[in-house]
Amino acid sequence: MNILLLGSGGREHALSWKLAQSPACTRLYAAPGNPGIAEEAECVALDVTDHGAVIAFCEAEEIDLVVVGPEAPLVDGLSDSLRAAGVPVFGPSQAAAQLEGSKGFTKDLCARAGIPTAGYVRTSSLAEARAALARFAAPYVLKADGLAAGKGVVIAETLAKAEETLADMFGGAFGGAGAQVVIEEFMAGEEASFFALTDGTTIVPFGSAQDHKRVGDGDTGPNTGGMGAYSPAPVLTADLQARVMAEIIEPTVRTMREEGNPYQGVLFAGLMLTAEGPKLIEYNARFGDPECQVLMMLLRDDLAWMMWLCATGKLDELDARSPEFEAAFALTVIMAAKGYPGTPEKGGAIDLGGPHHEWVKIFHAGTALKDGTLVANGGRVLAVTAMGRTVTEAQRIAYEAVDAIAFPTGFCRRDIGWREVEREASA
Repeated sequence: MNILLLGSGGREHALSWKLAQSPACTRLYAAPGNPGIAEEAECVALDVTDHGAVIAFCEAEEIDLVVVGPEAPLVDGLSDSLRAAGVPVFGPSQAAAQLEGSKGFTKDLCARAGIPTAGYVRTSSLAEARAALARFAAPYVLKADGLAAGKGVVIAETLAKAEETLADMFGGAFGGAGAQVVIEEFMAGEEASFFALTDGTTIVPFGSAQDHKRVGDGDTGPNTGGMGAYSPAPVLTADLQARVMAEIIEPTVRTMREEGNPYQGVLFAGLMLTAEGPKLIEYNARFGDPECQVLMMLLRDDLAWMMWLCATGKLDELDARSPEFEAAFALTVIMAAKGYPGTPEKGGAIDLGGPHHEWVKIFHAGTALKDGTLVANGGRVLAVTAMGRTVTEAQRIAYEAVDAIAFPTGFCRRDIGWREVEREASA
C-alpha cells in the first residue's frame, strides 16, 4: 500500500514509526511531517484545508490509504472529500467527527442512547450560561463546545471564578470554540482513557491509558494538551473495560450508525471511574497525543492492515480478536518549551544525546531543523517514551533518557505515572 499520513506532531511520529514497520506499506508519505517523521516517511508540503490538492496528490501518487492524525481536518470534512474521490480513509466523516467537534452534540447523543455521563446544560449566550450556573454546585465544569486544542475545559472552584471563565469563553478566549458552552456537574473519581477501532459496525478494543493534563507536578497548574501518559491503565480492569464497551462504546457506534452517521476510525473515550461505574467525560475522534505514543510502543500487530480494514468496512476480518500488545507497560514524558501552555519559547537548540536504552523511543512533536540543528518549534516538543515490565521501571528508563537530552529552554513534569507507581510500591 501507498499511505499518506496527515499531521506533524508526536502522535503522527508514533503513527509513522509503526506504519513504516508494516509489511503492507510500500511507500509512506507525511504532510507536512516533522524532522522525526522524516526518518520514517517522505515529507511533502500539502495544505490539508485544500481538499482538492490532497485529492490530486492521492491520485498522482496512487495512494491506497489516508490516515488523518489530528482532529481539525476531520471536523473540516476532509474524510468526506477523499471518500467521494474513492480514496479509503482512516478517520470519521465530518458528521461523525462531531463526537469531538461539539461537546454538546456528544452530550445530546448520550442522553438519547442512555450512555452514562455527567448531567449538563448547553448554553449559547453569557446571560444564559450565568443563569444555568444556579442548577449546579461547585466545582463547576465549563467546556467550550468546539475544538480548543485540549485546553477548552475549565474546572472553576467558585461561583465567581465560573462567572469570570464564562465571560472569557464567550468573549473569545477560545475563538469560535466558545460560541457555545456546556456546563456539567462535577464527577468525582479517577480518569482513564479507552480506545476502540471500528468500521462503523464491528468494534474491537484497542487499549487503555492514563494521561496527565495539568502542566505541573502533582497535577497543578493549567490544563495542557497532555504532559505525559502511560499504558495500559491497570485501574481500568478487564471488568470495567467490558462495561465501557457495553455501556458506552457499543451504544455510541450503534446510535451513530442508526442515525445515518456511521463512525469509522479510532474512538477515544475519556472516562471518569466513579463510584457508580465508568462514565463518559468526552470523546475524541482520533488517537490521543501523547496516548498514541505509548499505544504504538506496545502494539505488536500490523497497524496499516488494521487501519485499512477500518477504512474499507472489513474489520470483521480480525476474526473477533483484539489487536495484540506487548505484555509490558509504556510511559511517555513530554518535554515542552518554556512558556507552554501559554506562548512557548521557540528556537531553543536540542541535543537528543544517546545512545539511549533499547526500550526508549524519542518521538518528535514540535521540532524543526535550523541550519542543521534541531530546535523547538512548538509548545510540546518531544515525547520521550520507554517500555518496562512495570510502570515504575518504564518511568525510570524514560526519565534517564530525559536527563540525557540537552534542551536548556525546555521543561517537563517529573511525576508522570505517579498514581500507578504509588500503587505498585504499596502492592
